[in-house]
Amino acid sequence: MTAHDHHTHDQNHTASDVTRDPVCGMTVDPSVGKPQVDHDGHIYHFCSEGCRETFVAKPEAYIKAADPVCGMSVDRASAAHMSKLDGERFYFCSASCQEKFEKSPEHYLGARPKAKAMPEGTKYTCPMHPEIIEDHPGDCPKCGMALELMTPSADSGPNPELVDFKRRFWIMAPLAAAVFVFEMGSHAGLPFAEWIGHKPFLWLQFALATPVLWFARPFFIRGWKSVVNVSPNMWTLIALGTLSAYLFSLVGLLAPSVFPSEMLNDHGLPPVYFEASAVILVLVLIGQLMELTARERTGDAIRALMDLAPKTARLVTKDGEKDVPLDEVQNGDRLRVRPGESVPVDGAIVGGRSSVDESMITGEPVPVEKSQGDTVTGGTLNKSGSFVMEAQAVGSETTLSRIVAMVAQAQRSRAPIQGLADRVSLYFVPAVVVTSIVAFLVWLFVGPSPALGYATVAAVSVLIIACPCALGLATPMSIMVGTGRGAQAGVLIRDAEALERFAKVDTLIVDKTGTLTEGKPSLTDVIAKDISEEDLKSYAAALERGSEHPLAEAILDGTKEAPNREATGFEAITGKGVIATIEGVQVALGNAALMKDQGAEPGTLSEDLERLQSEGKTAMYLAKDGAVVGILAVADRIKETTPEAIKALHAEGLRIVMATGDSKRTAEAVAKQLGIDEVRAEVSPEDKAALVEELRKAGARVAMAGDGVNDAPALAAADVGIAMGTGADVAVESAGLTLVKGDLTGILRARRLAEAVMLNIRQNLFFAFAYNTAGVPVAAGILYPVFGVLLSPVIAALAMSFSSVSVIANALRLRSAKL
Repeated sequence: MTAHDHHTHDQNHTASDVTRDPVCGMTVDPSVGKPQVDHDGHIYHFCSEGCRETFVAKPEAYIKAADPVCGMSVDRASAAHMSKLDGERFYFCSASCQEKFEKSPEHYLGARPKAKAMPEGTKYTCPMHPEIIEDHPGDCPKCGMALELMTPSADSGPNPELVDFKRRFWIMAPLAAAVFVFEMGSHAGLPFAEWIGHKPFLWLQFALATPVLWFARPFFIRGWKSVVNVSPNMWTLIALGTLSAYLFSLVGLLAPSVFPSEMLNDHGLPPVYFEASAVILVLVLIGQLMELTARERTGDAIRALMDLAPKTARLVTKDGEKDVPLDEVQNGDRLRVRPGESVPVDGAIVGGRSSVDESMITGEPVPVEKSQGDTVTGGTLNKSGSFVMEAQAVGSETTLSRIVAMVAQAQRSRAPIQGLADRVSLYFVPAVVVTSIVAFLVWLFVGPSPALGYATVAAVSVLIIACPCALGLATPMSIMVGTGRGAQAGVLIRDAEALERFAKVDTLIVDKTGTLTEGKPSLTDVIAKDISEEDLKSYAAALERGSEHPLAEAILDGTKEAPNREATGFEAITGKGVIATIEGVQVALGNAALMKDQGAEPGTLSEDLERLQSEGKTAMYLAKDGAVVGILAVADRIKETTPEAIKALHAEGLRIVMATGDSKRTAEAVAKQLGIDEVRAEVSPEDKAALVEELRKAGARVAMAGDGVNDAPALAAADVGIAMGTGADVAVESAGLTLVKGDLTGILRARRLAEAVMLNIRQNLFFAFAYNTAGVPVAAGILYPVFGVLLSPVIAALAMSFSSVSVIANALRLRSAKL
């Protein structure tokens, strides 16, 4: 096994009372009626009947495990720390041991067989060239970057290239820092060369820098492939520049006599640039680590989606019920879904009734009542009742799987902003190489003696001064500083591409629930007639305490200060409301149909009911002793900051479109109140993504703001996705920008930040190219015929370093940007 091997983390639990299935390691909630076994006086809980049977057959194999780091014995059923590697679970006594293991598992396990093959049909693609698709892992034939899974699986683990680059960084960085300190110290009053000896000093630098180049092999491979495939990019320059500086220094170390005497110091040695080649490679590696870390979140988003589906389903057969792996479920199978469980696949209810939290699909916080014949969606959460369903869509056909595929496809379609540097490099790189060759030939044939020495100096100086150290820093530095500034303003940034796109956006799509509204229903209106408001609230609270209706919680929360009354003879009437006896009086709460059954006439209150419904609220009559005495209305309140934010966004020239899974009436009521330009109601996750594509095809540059799982495909498909930080993890992971406080006014701050950061990046790219471009002719010797000046590689290296300093200093200005 190598550091490339995949490993994943199961959820960590720091509580000492964590309960795990000792067989599969899954966390188990004992309160939901999971299978259990009493073994030697200890109760073990299991995620499924299959795991329980496995344990009973051989319990001693699943009770204890050895911590692979410290060797301590760990109780598998209560272990707070666990990791999975190649399908095998490892348990740890502490977070420290787990961290050590995950950083270097091969150190504790030694040689292990290779991980099992990925499922048939698995595809890999290049993050820089999405048109490259292979059926096996490897390197991109165009740029040499490691191919990544097109759709990460739940067990795919971290990006192996990120793991590899982190390992290389911890080896390369100390070596580069050491050679840099030795070289710079000699120019800053620390005579290392005098202490060690000038020749041994050069050998020391050689010994420190050579391993850095060896561990930077991936960069040189990419540079070589860019030449072979005639697609010059920044890797071409990085490989040529650093290798030239290293080889120049190596020749100076081994054969100093080939250089002109003017270049030699008092000890007969030419200048060397071992530290330049080493430091450049480490700085470029840092930039790559930042980009890979950002891309790693793509896989996190996919895994967050996949985690919504349960790992097993309870299959109902003629012989009884049993738990089976989810991938064994077939269309037509009957499955039981118990309270608190996630629906395993798409299907229809054939027995029982319940309320199901479908916020994953609709984004709406109110659970939906389901009974026989109603459809249910895999990944949604069953709340109160139990039901049997018939599977109608399994595997890749489920709604959840389609959402996963859409998110993965949309995220792959994004090209990194570094493509701008590569496009410039398409012309810049060949020009630099040609200039270097021409300079070498001119000095070789018409230059003064020793011609070869001068020719070598000129050619190497051109390559060194053109080496894009600043180019490798330009984007990461601006993003790093801009990210910190954004965090202070409540704006989290995924990557530079999101900022680049957002600065140009002209259309903003917003979800209603959780974005414009608070995201949970609450009691908004209480209208009393011939009764006090407090008594009206008191009767409603007494009725709802015995109700499982999704709106009951909102009414109870809004009436908790009302006097306490007790209800008896409670009866829930499906589709109408509830009735009960309170203090000897029959009281009913529900719709007009229930009032008609009770013989209660609403009278003038019917006008209030219609008004409240036109405002998008759910309104209910309350009748006492056959007479309607009031109305209670429940709605998802608009956030206090939303109206002002909408006005400000309009002032910024943005067109606002609301896309929601809520009813058309409710959506239009909210839109009218806020002055939103266009409304799309009752839309599915696919509809939201289709809306994004529709607007983009019409020429709009689209941003999408949302907070639910149902928003994830649209967030990923938009030019830039904006997640409200109060929302679902997958929405945050699918978005380019996240507003920490879930405040819509943060979009204004995000836009100003985007403009500032993008301007800063363009300035940095200008510094990176302008310094090098201006320095190339000087390095080639254009000033020598007139002024007798030939740019030394030392000056070339200083100019190159100065461009990097300029980039860093300019990026730091973002810390004071006004948002």
